[in-house]
Amino acid sequence: MAEYELTHFDQNGQSRMVDVTEKAVTRREAQACGEISLARETLELVRAGRMKKGDVLAVAQVAAIMGVKETARLIPMCHPLVIGGVSADFHIDDVNCKIEVSVRVHMTGQTGVEMEALTGVNIALLTIYDMCKAVDKNMVIGNIRLLEKKGGKSGYYQREDEKAWQK
Repeated sequence: MAEYELTHFDQNGQSRMVDVTEKAVTRREAQACGEISLARETLELVRAGRMKKGDVLAVAQVAAIMGVKETARLIPMCHPLVIGGVSADFHIDDVNCKIEVSVRVHMTGQTGVEMEALTGVNIALLTIYDMCKAVDKNMVIGNIRLLEKKGGKSGYYQREDEKAWQK
């Protein structure tokens, strides 16, 4: 792995928010994903829309969008951003009894949206957990990762071990 400078520290080792004032305004996009493993019975309740708290995936979709928009309030060094758009997609994996969540964020600005995509995934997964915990306390959230990013000084990135979900 190449050597990189840690940008959230000043010359004295103190935490700082990176100054993006002089950075070029470009289109920025990021996609992240993660998953939650559930009992087969819980997965069937989610699919059938029979959880007492309501439509789990519809609520998790709204939660993902809210999480993206609140990222700067939750993560200290993130810049408040004007988000251009967010999509949250869900895939039910019957074989492995899990729900996969993918969040894609895009905007035009001076800093990337990777943290916003990752936050959206986390909030969607936590929402699924919250809505299902009355019937399944053994759920496991994991495998949260950045799939792809576009724009900015560092350019294009895509995970080598998998293809990003296509829209």
